Amino acid sequence: MARPIKETPVVSGKDAKRFADRMETLKPESKEEKEAARKLYEKIKALAAFLF
Repeated sequence: MARPIKETPVVSGKDAKRFADRMETLKPESKEEKEAARKLYEKIKALAAFLF
């Protein structure tokens, strides 16, 4: 039997302000970062391919 999922805690105070500020000022990823992430994804996907 699975355990029940707990409620997500509410962020408040300085943490909430910092979170909101960071969400407002997101910087786009560079092409190099995207390509590195894509290569890593493909590598992990190849490792996780299960053949039955």
